[in-house]
Order: sequence, then structure tokens, then C-alpha cells
Amino acid sequence: MKLTRLFMILIIAACIAFPVSVFAEPITINWWHAMRSARGKVVEKMIGDFNASQSEYKVVGTNKGNYDETMNAGVAAFRAKKQPHILQVFEVGTQTMMLSGAVYPVFELMEEAGIKVDWSRYLQAVLSYYMNSDGNLMSMPFNSSTPIMYYNADMLKKAGIAPLSKSDPITWDELGEITKKLVEAKIAPAGMVTAWQSWTQIENYSAIHNIAFASKANGYEGLDCELEINNPLVVNHITRLKSWADDNRFMYGGQKYQGPKSEFMAQNAAFYIDSISGIAKLKKGVKDFKWDAAPLPVEAGTKKLQNSIIGGASLWVLNGHSKEEYKGVAAFLKFLSNNDMQEYWHKETGYFPITIDAYDSLKSKGYYKTDPLQEVGISQLNRAIPTKISRGLRLGYFVQIRNIINEELEQVWNGKKSPQEALDNAAARSNIQLRTFEKTYK
Repeated sequence: MKLTRLFMILIIAACIAFPVSVFAEPITINWWHAMRSARGKVVEKMIGDFNASQSEYKVVGTNKGNYDETMNAGVAAFRAKKQPHILQVFEVGTQTMMLSGAVYPVFELMEEAGIKVDWSRYLQAVLSYYMNSDGNLMSMPFNSSTPIMYYNADMLKKAGIAPLSKSDPITWDELGEITKKLVEAKIAPAGMVTAWQSWTQIENYSAIHNIAFASKANGYEGLDCELEINNPLVVNHITRLKSWADDNRFMYGGQKYQGPKSEFMAQNAAFYIDSISGIAKLKKGVKDFKWDAAPLPVEAGTKKLQNSIIGGASLWVLNGHSKEEYKGVAAFLKFLSNNDMQEYWHKETGYFPITIDAYDSLKSKGYYKTDPLQEVGISQLNRAIPTKISRGLRLGYFVQIRNIINEELEQVWNGKKSPQEALDNAAARSNIQLRTFEKTYK
């Protein structure tokens, strides 16, 4: 009897000293993402650091394939009521996610979890892409990028051309002169290649020159928008690239990044336009030549350059979970935004640090003096306050629209259509997609 009483006293004492929550299993937070290979390992490290920093929550990261596959998996899971807490969705899925009814807006999540966030300390050109019409943040920016121009420094040196500025862009005319010299001297088989041709050569080209990609402020002000990419400036730009394709100053390497990157790494092209996230890949993959980076080219005579726009993906919080689970989600998103995590993410992947504090911290440590390549995209993104045009694109069925633009541009490169004809057709076909989206979600 005495032993039983003593045992009970010990149990009560243990419960007082160690609350039940200490013994409870941590609440699981599921994050489905599209980060693989080296980036996937970086994500796992960030998850591991969060899990080690506290004991209430355990984030479990699961790769669901590429961007398309991850978004489709999330949609299917939501319909089956088996959705994760967090879903990574690429930027072209923004409009669909906003109107899906499946989302717990990030600004509400943070407020209701009691976590104060100073959104003014985030990169505004990044934040503006994911804000609703009231200026509230719907998803948390994660892997944000913008395109820049890489070049073979050895080839330029051989041609007697000085290294390009990392802050002041050259003009397209100057790029044409440089690539002509390199090709004619047989220093480079081709002048330039470009990845993600819609994103780099139409979407960002338009934003930098403050030209509407679509009406209604690029779709931000209404679902009844229409594409306007068949305007004179864009048509002239594509016409120029076609003329360069005819004399090898431009080489088409494929719709995405694998082909163009391979051509640049094989020294088949002197210039390569792609995401800043390419920095990490080139650092690891290029061993035979020196390379460098510069801002995207601009049209001669442009009086005011706008910011480029972002690519990448953001983290969407899905409905259907408990209040306690959402506290964990909020804590994790806040953790990802701290300086240590943002600096680590930026250094390892090339993607932007999404907060001004992390950027300032890196500058104060002299990081960009040691590795100036990493600042080219940030400077380009931050060189102007975003306008209604340069803040980004808000289009439904954007995945299909990009595919249409890619198909029509390929018709230009193979000589089957004129630039005007192809862009007219791309706009008309895309507008059909936009009307279908409008009927579905209006």
C-alpha cells in the first residue's frame, strides 16, 4: 500500500514538473514541394533546423515532382480532403490558387496566430506578385527569382571586349554588335540562347519597358483581360531575335532551361539568359571557362527602366486543418523568413532573400563584395518602384498561355510564321483560355 501511494506521489510530481505537453507527440505539419536534388537537400536542412528549434511541431516535407505535378497533386488531395498544410505552387498558378476557395490567406494566418509581421521589410517587387486587390498577402514568397544574362567571360576577353557591368545594362543593339563580332570571328558558334522564352523574352521584356502584357493592369484589375503581347515593341523584339537566328547570333535551345543551359556550358553560345537560380548550377557545373553575369539588355533610348518581375514559387496554406495545426504553420513560415534561413537559402540556391533585413545583413557582412554575382538580380529587381505593369502578371490558365506562346514562337524560329502573325495568333488563342477561365471563376 505504501509503495502504491509513493508511486502515485511520484507520478503527480512528474506531471507538475513536466507538463503533459512535454510528453505529447509534436503536431505534424505536411509541406508538399517541388524542390529536388541539391535544392531538395537545402529544403530538408531548413525543415530539420525548424524541427530542432522547438518541440511542439514537426514539419514533414514531401517532394511531389515538378511544379505542374506538385500543383496537380495538391488539387487532387484537396478534393479528396487529404490536403497538406502547405503547398508550393509556381507563380503562374497564382490566379488559380487565389480563386480556388482552398486557401487560408497568409496575412490572416499570421494575424490569427498572433504573429506580428512587418511586411514593409520584405522585397516589395516580390510581395506585390502575391497580393490580392486589397494589397493583402495571399501566399508566402519562397523561391523567388528573376532572369539575368550570363556570359562567357573568356570569349569576350578573346574578342577584346571588356567585362559587362553588373548594374548598368547594355542595350539590345550593343548585344547584337557583340554577338556579331564573336560569331564572325568564330570565337562562339552562336551568340545567345535563352531559357524560358515567354518569361524572359516577352514577360520580363515587357515589364522592364513598362509595356502591358495584358489589359486590366496585366489581369490584376479584372478577369476580363486580354493579352496585348502583339504590340509593336514586342513584335520588333521578336523580329530582331529571328534575324539573329538567321545569322547565328541567336540559337533556340528549347522551351525550358535544360537545352539552353547545356549549350552555354558546352560553349556553343556566348550569352545565356535564365533565372538567377542558374548561378548555383553554373558554379557547380562549369569547369572549363570563366563566366560572369549582367542585367538583362534594354532598348536604346529607354528613359526609365522598370524592375524585372519574378518567377519561382510561393507557399500556399490550404484550408481544412485545425487551429493548433495552423499555429504550427505560422511558426514555420515565420522561421523560414528569419535572417539565418534566408541567407542560407540565398547562398545555396541563388534565389532571392525575400526580406530587406536578410539582404542588409548579407551586405553588412561583405557577402556581395566576395560574390557580386549574387546581387545582379536583386539590383535589377529593386531598381524601380513597381508600377501596375511591372509588379507582375495575374492571369488565369497561365500555364496553358505560356505553352501557347512557346508554340507560336517556335513557329517563328523555324520560319513558318512571321513574328506579327505568331504573336497575333498567340494573343487570340490565349484570349480563348482567358474567357474560359473568366466563365469558370467569375
